[in-house]
Amino acid sequence: EESLQMWDLNKRLEAYLARVKFLEEENEVLRAEIQSAKGSPAGDSWRAKYEEELRTLRDALDHAFREKCTAELARDNLYEEVQQVKSRCQKEQAAREEAKKQLSLSRKELEEERRAQIWLKERAVQLEKEVEALLEVHEEEKAGLDQEIASFSQSLESFRCAPVAFQPVEVEDYSKRLSEIWKGAVETYKTEVSQLEGSLCQAKENLWKAVEDNQQSQLQLQHLEKDLAGLKARKEMLEESLARQWQEQRGEAEKFQLAMEALEQEKQTLRVQIAQVLEDRQQLMHLKMSLSLEVATYRTLLEAESTRLQMPAG
Repeated sequence: EESLQMWDLNKRLEAYLARVKFLEEENEVLRAEIQSAKGSPAGDSWRAKYEEELRTLRDALDHAFREKCTAELARDNLYEEVQQVKSRCQKEQAAREEAKKQLSLSRKELEEERRAQIWLKERAVQLEKEVEALLEVHEEEKAGLDQEIASFSQSLESFRCAPVAFQPVEVEDYSKRLSEIWKGAVETYKTEVSQLEGSLCQAKENLWKAVEDNQQSQLQLQHLEKDLAGLKARKEMLEESLARQWQEQRGEAEKFQLAMEALEQEKQTLRVQIAQVLEDRQQLMHLKMSLSLEVATYRTLLEAESTRLQMPAG
């Protein structure tokens, strides 16, 4: 029985020794591979490549951050320009409203001047008619006075013998008075007509002035409308540029986010791989320690057995 046990132990020891030898060889191979991987230029190149890629990504990230800052500054500048354009548009709108008000006032003044001109024309026509009527009445009165003077002169020719006693003094005085009254009336009407003509000329001047003001207001309004159209076009162009820059910045940010996610995923993968390698190495170390303990145990047993077997022989 002891021989069978020893034979079984020897078989098991041979198997354990073969297993330990195999594991030691595999461990040596793994250690050599690890050392070669650590010292080989391929590992250095891979690490350098990885560091170079990280450096490139950091540079790209810094460049993107700088571009983001530049875009933000450009956005702020565009916002300020848009605010300035809005304020200028408001000012132009206020000026346009003021021009419209002035234009409406000028139109009202023009209408009033037209009405005044029509009234003056009607008044002038009426005064002309009155003057013509007064002239007709004066002519009639003058003709009547001439007839009376002629009749008086005919009646006085019959009394030529007494010219002193029958001189038509009263008739001459009456004719002189009538002439003076007619002259005064004519002068009065001439004065009124001249005043009306002056008022008409003043009204014409006011009318021309109102027309010129209206034309200037229309020209100013057209100029303001052109400026407003240009400002609107510039505002639309700035808004389109701002939206395009926002889209480009958003696309670049999405690209960098995807790159960062890919790098993070690669980092997690490398961490998992390193943890797996460390775990495999730890398991190998535990297995090696257990095998070493078993080998030491069997070696002790063999030494004790050999000592026991040699003692009777001695």
